[in-house]
Amino acid sequence: MGRKKEMIAMLLAGGEGKRLGVLTKDLAKPAVYFGGKYRIIDFTLSNCTHSGIDTVGVLTQYQPLELNRYLGIGSPWGLDRRDGGMSILPPFVKQKGGVWYKGTANAIYQNMAFIESYDPNYVLVISGDHIYKMDYDLMLQHHKKSGADITIAGIEVPWKEASRFGVMHVDDEDRITAFEEKPKNPTSNIASMGVYIFTWSVLKKYLIQDEASRNSSHDFGKDVIPSMMRDGLHLSTYAFRGYWKDVGTIESLWEANMDLLDDKPSLDLADKDWRIFSVSPNRPAQYVACGASVSSSMVTEGCIVEGDVERSVLFFGVTTGKNSIVSESVIMPNVKIGEGARVYRAIIGEGAVIEDGVCIGSPDDDAITVVAVGEFVSNEPMLLEVEPS
Repeated sequence: MGRKKEMIAMLLAGGEGKRLGVLTKDLAKPAVYFGGKYRIIDFTLSNCTHSGIDTVGVLTQYQPLELNRYLGIGSPWGLDRRDGGMSILPPFVKQKGGVWYKGTANAIYQNMAFIESYDPNYVLVISGDHIYKMDYDLMLQHHKKSGADITIAGIEVPWKEASRFGVMHVDDEDRITAFEEKPKNPTSNIASMGVYIFTWSVLKKYLIQDEASRNSSHDFGKDVIPSMMRDGLHLSTYAFRGYWKDVGTIESLWEANMDLLDDKPSLDLADKDWRIFSVSPNRPAQYVACGASVSSSMVTEGCIVEGDVERSVLFFGVTTGKNSIVSESVIMPNVKIGEGARVYRAIIGEGAVIEDGVCIGSPDDDAITVVAVGEFVSNEPMLLEVEPS
């Protein structure tokens, strides 16, 4: 039985990440590498740490092995504690076997006993596949001050992207007057960030009600929130004006990594007051050979650079051969790029080998080329995954 908590976090980390293609073939989306030395889930976990949330349930499902191994007992994020801390919550196993999480709301429903053991006043529901820095405590203060039953973090997105998200209409007092989940023709560009604070007594009632509905897809955006709207509950929005990226597609993952290389990046990873915590690979310092060049790039420990690297992100253990060029690319850990190889606008999966003289992508093409984890790329004809830009 846990000690009573004002608010606990439930972190949804079971995403299959189909739109990330070969990068998530054997890997849950929150465990995908990002920004030279992090994984995507590091951002929400670090937000919890900085926001004073010491009890986090991580709900895993798709390909969880590497993610579970990475999370361990939560030490890098200060969540290795007896009173709360991090708990990995896979789909619940009953005597007759396990049941997959049917949707985001069902995932929380299956873990109501875990939540009840802490008797929280509020429950924060967050996703493990977004890149942003946010103080959830400020959002909680907003929720309490407004007297809302649910507060949804909202951010203005470009109109052309609004159909990817749940969108909200909001009045002058931050009250949500309409909510549409991924509309074909959006009438608002205020997008839900998938960050919710619920008053637990209210959420509990709606989870039980939703589970009993045969017509429900058991999803917060499609079912639970519209149901709350219909019943006239108080739904509030919390306006977020920082950097936020849903890295659910190849293009958005590539763009988010490139954003880090701006002269004044919107997402400051060097912010000493809001560090992003992660599991450190503990490698030797990077080495840049005589005759090599590196510009506008992130090169992490354990890298050996003998060619030219420009506007790229190199994760730990990457080697680039003599006379090679790596440009506008994201190179995952332990990739080997041979002599004279050319890599343009690409994401190269962990442990891939690019043989001498191979050319991937083109400096004249806007498409993003993806090489699978562990792929061996020679000059023989082969099929690469290309994301049109």
